Amino acid sequence: MANPAYVAVDWGTSSFRLWLMGKDDSILGESRSNEGMTTAAKTGFADVLASHLAKVNAPENLPVIICGMAGAKQGWVEAGYVDVPASLPSILTGAVSVPGQSRDVRILPGLAQRDQERPDVMRGEETQLLGALGPASTGSQAVCMPGTHSKWVHVKDGRVTGFSSFMTGELFDAISKYTILSHAVAGADQTLADEAAFETAIRVAYEHPAMATNLFFTARSGQLLHGLTAAAAQAKISGTLIGLEIAGAMSNAGTGVNITLVAAGRLQGLYEAAFKALSLSFNTIDADTAVRGGLTAAAKAIWPN
Repeated sequence: MANPAYVAVDWGTSSFRLWLMGKDDSILGESRSNEGMTTAAKTGFADVLASHLAKVNAPENLPVIICGMAGAKQGWVEAGYVDVPASLPSILTGAVSVPGQSRDVRILPGLAQRDQERPDVMRGEETQLLGALGPASTGSQAVCMPGTHSKWVHVKDGRVTGFSSFMTGELFDAISKYTILSHAVAGADQTLADEAAFETAIRVAYEHPAMATNLFFTARSGQLLHGLTAAAAQAKISGTLIGLEIAGAMSNAGTGVNITLVAAGRLQGLYEAAFKALSLSFNTIDADTAVRGGLTAAAKAIWPN
């Protein structure tokens, strides 16, 4: 088995993922929990990290590289932002040391877009981006990272030129629970999606984004007048939101751009189906693989030996 070289951590708002990494970039151990920033801010970031390091038997002198919300203003130590436009390798050089630790612990910065009309920030996704494309990326890329707040990042020849956040996941939750449409989706099983209704909603929203609030209401009126099922209503809401997201993102992408989807699990399936419904070509990279790749690149830049 390879000797341990460093520990990689993806510390989100509600999730914690840690990997013990070998000198050959192999995974020697893994630990996950729901002890994200929200929980760790109450119980102590150092204590949470220490408990997971113990689970994977990480040597005491092993360095730790962290990305995500642990570096937010309300996190462990604020890691700040790298302003775009910026080269992908610049993410590696902005890591902040956590003081008072017995081992070398660094937190990577996020990315900031300080445009007055379109201010935007990301934290954690920049590391996925680095892992997905590599520091020497060439050509024009539109990188889609779906989630509670989906990110679409525009990269040209290894340089981040801009990005947009879309509140797709959060809006789906809010619309499904706290509007009149909660009645339309009552009893729907998310594991039994109506694929036809989803794909139709994707295409309609993509082609007619100005009708968005009307399209949402048809999930209710379609049920009252045409017997739309709860599963179809849920699929219509999801498809409308994702269709709107893609329409907005592609309006900024320009021509001849390649789409890279960085996702896993259920979201990967939804976005792949959406791109296929719109006849958009894309390639998919696993989200865990991408974030580990970015953390590995950072670890090698910081601790080259």
